[in-house]
Amino acid sequence: MAAGAAQGGAMGPLVGAIDQGTSSSRFLVFNARTSELLSHHQVEIQQKFPKEGWVEQDPKEILESVYECMERTCEKLNQLNIDIANIKAVGVSNQRETTVVWDKLTGEPLHDAIVWLDLRTQPTVERLLKRIPGQNKSFLKSRTGLPLSTYFSAVKLRWLLDNVPKVKQAVLEKRALFGTIDSWLIWSLTGGKDGGIHCTDVTNASRTMLFNIHSLEWDDELCKFFEIPMEILPKVCSSSEIYGLMKISPTLSSGALTGVPISGCLGDQSAALVGQMCFKDGQAKNTYGTGCFLLCNTGQKPAFSEHGLLTTVAYKLGRDKPVYYALEGSVAIAGAVVRWLRDNLGIAQSSDEVEKLAADVGTSYGCYFVPAFSGLYAPYWEPSARGIICGLTQFTNKKHIAFAALAAVCFQTREILDAMNKDCGIPLRQLQVDGGMTNNKILMQLQADILCIPVVKPSMPETTALGAAMAAGAAEGVGVWSLNLDDLTAVTCECFEPKINPEESEYRYSRWKKAVKRSMGWETSKPEENGETSIFCSLPLGFFIMSSLLMLIGAKYISGCEQVLKDFPISFVFWFQLSTIMAHAVPPVCEKNGCKEESVSVPGSECVMTFKDANNSGKRK
Repeated sequence: MAAGAAQGGAMGPLVGAIDQGTSSSRFLVFNARTSELLSHHQVEIQQKFPKEGWVEQDPKEILESVYECMERTCEKLNQLNIDIANIKAVGVSNQRETTVVWDKLTGEPLHDAIVWLDLRTQPTVERLLKRIPGQNKSFLKSRTGLPLSTYFSAVKLRWLLDNVPKVKQAVLEKRALFGTIDSWLIWSLTGGKDGGIHCTDVTNASRTMLFNIHSLEWDDELCKFFEIPMEILPKVCSSSEIYGLMKISPTLSSGALTGVPISGCLGDQSAALVGQMCFKDGQAKNTYGTGCFLLCNTGQKPAFSEHGLLTTVAYKLGRDKPVYYALEGSVAIAGAVVRWLRDNLGIAQSSDEVEKLAADVGTSYGCYFVPAFSGLYAPYWEPSARGIICGLTQFTNKKHIAFAALAAVCFQTREILDAMNKDCGIPLRQLQVDGGMTNNKILMQLQADILCIPVVKPSMPETTALGAAMAAGAAEGVGVWSLNLDDLTAVTCECFEPKINPEESEYRYSRWKKAVKRSMGWETSKPEENGETSIFCSLPLGFFIMSSLLMLIGAKYISGCEQVLKDFPISFVFWFQLSTIMAHAVPPVCEKNGCKEESVSVPGSECVMTFKDANNSGKRK
């Protein structure tokens, strides 16, 4: 908190920032002149795991957590004699890709939000891949910057339309709205069912796979490919403009925010890039949160990776401002591995205790941990990978596993940095970092050792929220925050230098790569898309086995009673039943006279794949 907070009236304009992440929601208030953090409040939110690989959150709980954070922060500002009326704008930063569909007439979510690291849509991805020549995951990358993956919003929305009847019905009745978390929050905070603004920004839209990163618009052909109706999509805006005005109950302390414009919106990783002031081509940052995300500013033209990285929109700070792009390496599990050690294994009571355990030994003693709980993201994009711990001996204890878990975050970052260096051609000389995990000094030192370059941490680690506040304060019509590089306040930093020699670092890294290979190919089954195996899949086989047993048991009695049965081989019945079961068990093959016709056009190609019908000749280009 600010040391001279009592002089609140002299502080000048303030800007608030909603930072809605996977693990928690926060509301923070900054001094627009000095970038000083004055007050904040944080509320943890629950993640639901209804089935293996599924991750959900309650959109209403997310919204209520944001309200609570705003209320508590405003109370703290009042206690510090800081006038809430000085808050001139609010920005939004959010977990990306997480998908919400709600009823615009009632304001109620139609299903829990499907979180970005959810894996239920793998069968959907596989089905969509069959429509693409050569089943090339990167086929849509030229338009979207993204590979076809469970990670992104389009396949989550497709799953909801296929598997949740009330979502499908609401779409048919023109009641449904789709959005990522930013859209849900802005719509709700600007009035909800009573005039709420349904919008998103270019950084969040670029993570859906429905957005053309060149035209900066929803793409009609992409929407047709995923069979998504365009009328449920939010309006796409820049990252810095007035979207609407806050509407909050006047009975609350935060009611004073009513009428304050929401004028900044960025996906969390883009917000951190802005907060780290990476405005120049080649500047990069790495954020350590639930996942781990390394972004490198590539300027006003999109750069495409040949080494497993994503091309994404970095920011567009105003309607008439240029768009900037970034290369991104995404790691699904970073801070989540510490949470897993705490909640699932119970080897620690807190994140701080995990750090202490690791510090006590200072080594993994040859133990390597690959936390591929949701498969592997960049640079592999391997959904079949699963978590493993290898190199265990009778000497290994929980301290070594804690150390290996932290090292895993650093090794994954090394893999992304290597890919980025290959794509950019100019190796980074240092890595700027931010996020909650950067408070862990063991982790930061490990990161410097494994990368063999300095790791630079700002003294104020809330760069994600700061980026959202900067975008909001700089918006046209607000104008309380200058984004001129000469006007931006220099940030004090802490630097971690490598302490081990490069040979030792390379040895550890090579062992890690060996462990990664071991983690692949574990998930090989193809479950039903609703996560359940139909009982009807096993009925024919069960009928076949039981009836065959009954025949064999009764055969000796029947054969002794009637001579004619001697000339009627039981094997005939056996093979008849077998052919019946096979007819039920084997899926039909598409032939000239057999199955329904279905034509699918693939964006950006001449390809039309068609199944033939009895009354159609069919075609294939």
